Parts: sequence; structure tokens; C-alpha cells
Amino acid sequence: MLYGDGNNRPRETKAFKKLALDADSQGGEAAWVAEKSWAHVTLNSITDAVLTTDMHGRVTYLNRVAEALIGWSRVEAAGKPVEDILSMVDSHTYQTMVNPAIRAMIEDRAQGFVLGAVLIHRDGSQREIESSAVPVHNLSGMIVGAVVVFHDACQSHIRSAQFAYQAQHDPLTSLPNRFLFADRLARAVGLAKRHQHKMALIYLDMDHFKAINDTFGHALGDRYLQIVAERLSGCIRTTDTVCRQGGDEFVVLLSEIESVKSALNVASKILTALATPCQLAGHEHTFSASIGVSIYPDHSTDEQALLHYADLAMYCAKQNGRQQCRLYLAEMEERQS
Repeated sequence: MLYGDGNNRPRETKAFKKLALDADSQGGEAAWVAEKSWAHVTLNSITDAVLTTDMHGRVTYLNRVAEALIGWSRVEAAGKPVEDILSMVDSHTYQTMVNPAIRAMIEDRAQGFVLGAVLIHRDGSQREIESSAVPVHNLSGMIVGAVVVFHDACQSHIRSAQFAYQAQHDPLTSLPNRFLFADRLARAVGLAKRHQHKMALIYLDMDHFKAINDTFGHALGDRYLQIVAERLSGCIRTTDTVCRQGGDEFVVLLSEIESVKSALNVASKILTALATPCQLAGHEHTFSASIGVSIYPDHSTDEQALLHYADLAMYCAKQNGRQQCRLYLAEMEERQS
């Protein structure tokens, strides 16, 4: 109930204050429950395993990934010593390792990723893991527990390999990109110098590709480039390299050739392979390209110069009717200047 205080203003009774406090308390509890629920959902959504302990090193929480990796459910593991649940040995010595949660609390600092650790699953099976841990503090700064994050090292290695592959290959054609090609070209030039043999670059630009893209759309244009990549790869040896330089341009590195004629024969083989008709979106299409060729050491011993000369020869082929191959000549440079 509310009563006036003489100034026509209501004043609170003890009962009203209690109701207000109860409402605040219920609201705070509801917010805490909601926050805790969101935390559980978040931890169960990530791909890493997460384990938490109290200040005595007893397990307080496992997310689903952690349950799968160690073989214990969250309910079963709760209250047990973390060393019994997250059992780790050194991969080289097979000696028991200090648990990262315990180390984090003893040293009162974050533990970076530990490599070379083997996790002993509940069923006795083993797998290499990478783990890290941090101590947890309360508002007073006291340590109240620890959080351990870990994952299967094999999966980590696979992801690293995937990232490395993606960084070096064209996503559309899966051919080496210009970064990987630059590395292979440098190595090929180095070997050619050391063993004193010839090598060649074949630079291709697809004829009328823009018209195909504009007429039939980018999806068909992408498929067109994929077919070109497949046909180019079928024209070379395993020791050679085909690179998508960008757009509709490709470069072929012939790492070792006997003569200039050998390189021109490969270029001719490429033109023939590309000319074979294929069906795309219900239409028959043929491929044609303008090709330029440069030779090491005949034209240059410098990687960038060889690439430039092959590009220049390709441009001359395009200017002189397309669907043909041109070998670099010094006079081509003079025509451009």
C-alpha cells in the first residue's frame, strides 16, 4: 500500500520495498540464467574443446567437443581431478605432463599452445593435441579456476595444409597461382643455370573470352576457364607447370627442353587440344588462344625478362590474327617502343 506523507506524495511501505527487491532479485537471476545459457550455447558451437576447473583443479565444465575428445561426459567429469580427465603425456618421452590448467594456476599466467602432447582417451586410445590454458580470477584478483582450450593436432595440421594450398593455388581452376609460379620459375631458372639446359615459357591469352562471358554469363565463362585448365594440364609433363596468371591468361613453364623446336611443338599441341569442340550449356564451343614463347637462355637468363618476352610474343600473335603461336624476337620489343 501507498500512504501520503503530508505533501501528497506517496511513500513506500515495507511490503512495497520487499516486492521491489524481490523483483530486482528475480530480474537479476533471470539475466544471469540467460547469460549462462548463452555461454553454454557459444561454447558448444565452437570447434575447439573447452574444459574449466575450480581453484582446486576439479573439473567444472566440458563442452561437447571436449567430451568427444576425452571420452567423458560433462556430468561424469564434474568434480573429478582434471589430471584424471585430461590425461596428457609427452609424445617423445611418454612421461606424464603437468596439466595445463594446474600449471596456469600455479604460475598465475596464461600457458601458450603446448605442442607434442598426447591425450589419453578414456578408452585408452591416444591422439596428439595442442592445448593452451589461462587462470580465472574473481573481482578481488584471486584465482578461482582455469580454462583449458585444446584441439586435435592432426586436424590442425590438415587445416594448415589447406590454408597453404589455398594461398598458392587459383580457387577456380586449382592451378598454381602467380605466387607459386614465381617460386617454381625461380627454381627452374636456377636448375637450368646449374645444369646448363634450356627451358621455356609459353604465355597464353584466350581469344574472344570477353565476348563469351558477356554473351553466356560468368558461370559459363568460369566453366570455360576450368576446361582450358584441364586441357593445358593434359599437354605437359609432370615436371612442368601450368599457372593461371589472372583473368583468361595462363603461363606454361617447360622446366627442361632439348631445343626451341621442343617448346614450339608443345605450343602447337596446346592449340590443337584447345580447338577440340565441347558442349557448354547446350551449345558447341571451340577454344582458341594467342600464344607467345620465350626461351632460356636464348632470350634472357632473367625470370622477369623471360615472362615479359613471352607476353610480348603473345601480344604479337594476337595482333596478327589470333589462334597462333609466336616465338619472341628482339624486333618485337622495337615495334613496341
